[in-house]
Amino acid sequence: MGQYIAPLRDMQFVLHELLNVESELKQLPAHAEVDADIINQILEEGGKFTSEVLFPLNHSGDREGCHHDKETKTVTTPKGFKEAYEQYIAAGWPALSCDPEFGGQGLPLVVNNSFYEMLNSANQAWTMYPGLSHGAYECIHEHGTEEQKALYLPKLISGEWTGTMCLTEPHCGTDLGLLRSKAEPQEDGTYKITGAKIFISAGEHDMSHNIVHLVLARLPGAPEGSKGISLFIVPKFLPNADGSNGARNPIFCGAIEEKMGIHGNSTCQMNLDGATGWLIGGPHKGLNAMFVFMNAARLGVGMQGLGLTEVAYQNALVYAKDRIQMRSLSGPKALDKPADPIIVHADVRRMLLTAKAYAEGARAFCSYVALQLDKELNHPDEAVRKDCADEVALLTPVVKAFITDNAWTSTSECLQVYGGHGFIAEWGMEQYVRDARINMIYEGTNTVQSLDLLGRKILMDNGAKLRKFGAKVQAFVEANGTNEALAEFVTPLAELGDKVTKLTMEIGMKAFQNPDEVGAAAVPYLRVVGHLVYSYFFAQMAKIALEKQDSGDTFYKAKLATVRFYFARLYPETAMLIRQARSGSANLLSLEADLF
Repeated sequence: MGQYIAPLRDMQFVLHELLNVESELKQLPAHAEVDADIINQILEEGGKFTSEVLFPLNHSGDREGCHHDKETKTVTTPKGFKEAYEQYIAAGWPALSCDPEFGGQGLPLVVNNSFYEMLNSANQAWTMYPGLSHGAYECIHEHGTEEQKALYLPKLISGEWTGTMCLTEPHCGTDLGLLRSKAEPQEDGTYKITGAKIFISAGEHDMSHNIVHLVLARLPGAPEGSKGISLFIVPKFLPNADGSNGARNPIFCGAIEEKMGIHGNSTCQMNLDGATGWLIGGPHKGLNAMFVFMNAARLGVGMQGLGLTEVAYQNALVYAKDRIQMRSLSGPKALDKPADPIIVHADVRRMLLTAKAYAEGARAFCSYVALQLDKELNHPDEAVRKDCADEVALLTPVVKAFITDNAWTSTSECLQVYGGHGFIAEWGMEQYVRDARINMIYEGTNTVQSLDLLGRKILMDNGAKLRKFGAKVQAFVEANGTNEALAEFVTPLAELGDKVTKLTMEIGMKAFQNPDEVGAAAVPYLRVVGHLVYSYFFAQMAKIALEKQDSGDTFYKAKLATVRFYFARLYPETAMLIRQARSGSANLLSLEADLF
């Protein structure tokens, strides 16, 4: 079904020419020995694994789905998934960016990030099994006791065990303050946990020897709301002291959710009936600990959007070059054929370029954020670590929401390239559209991400984090403002920077009078910020491409064309979005609910 070829050339352009990761990593003692050759070799091998092993299972896994045995309460993954996971483990992929102290390879997150783009392009449903494990690893690594780290991290890093996050309950989604799961302390220091969780991705499966569930629950007498939530490690099998599996813990899959997409991943209803758990992160500090997992997941979901955008684009491009329909409006182009390939038509090119631009913008953006994470964790200068942490906090909701919104648009456009065939399962495109839709919902809906960006990350610190990023934009504008060749990119970037500053101040002032103004403006505001980020990276990419356009490498000619398309066709959305954000809350809230 179709094809997937890892976009290694563009990945190398982003890492080595745009971000100069080799020189950046030399400033980090933990990664100072990682050079371009090492990165390229890893990505080349990753491209082979994802295209040859995972991609062939994507369509079949979607058609087959997972199988739930009601008697044994076990789940069997689609044919080939388990065997692919065994190859994944054997090659050492789970350990790529993990701590060497516990068996990891200690490579930078920016490298792991590019590999995960490939994984998500090849097979998002499969990738969610090891992807969630990495979030569990990060949570335990940061908040676990030394004993918990020693027991769980080596198994998660090797891939022998996988992980999940158990947050949502039938009566509460984003509002975790409403959750009811209970944790009763025991004399031996453990807890008996009872409750029901839903929408638990990879909650039960046959791919690993054990599953480490991170479960939110309430201790007796806990404060109401989110301040009374604690986090617990609840393994499927209780581990023995030597790390082997012991008794079965009573946390079971009651059913698999019948979903619109990602059928190859077991999204489970999980029931806990006095399951044994261990506290992590301190009493009533569960959300603080879980946010490590949640933020990792939000960045991961952005990568899912990028992965789907890229693979949908690749296949739509192949189809557009092969499918013949009608003649070009300016006259026949394929004289040896009864009609022209549809790629000659202007609107087909618009659809293809939309996906291409959104993929290339997202690749630069995600790689940049991953590099900032590496610096936050490893830079010897505390001030640099703080600045990088602020930037990652600011940009995380934009990664999650902007990229997944764009993936929904891009996969839909790529499906449209196929015409009627796009709706037929055998072509594979309709799966990408279905899979892309979930990414806008989970790990905090994109509206929640927008509220987080505007309300918490910007207005709560009076725009300090945004000004730091804006200073980088302004520095680029000032350094290149007199370059006439760059004017078509730098001018709109500068204009949008000014508009974001003014819009932020305006919304902030209105919010003092009426907090609903934040909720009314948040979604279009996030998209405006997303375009500011993309404009910043596309302008930098244009500068590089202009300098190298006469090198004989047609890559740079294509890059310039994509950047020009972005500024001409996608960037102008900002004018509409700014008007929407400024329109206020009255047009949304003045109508009484019973009049809808």
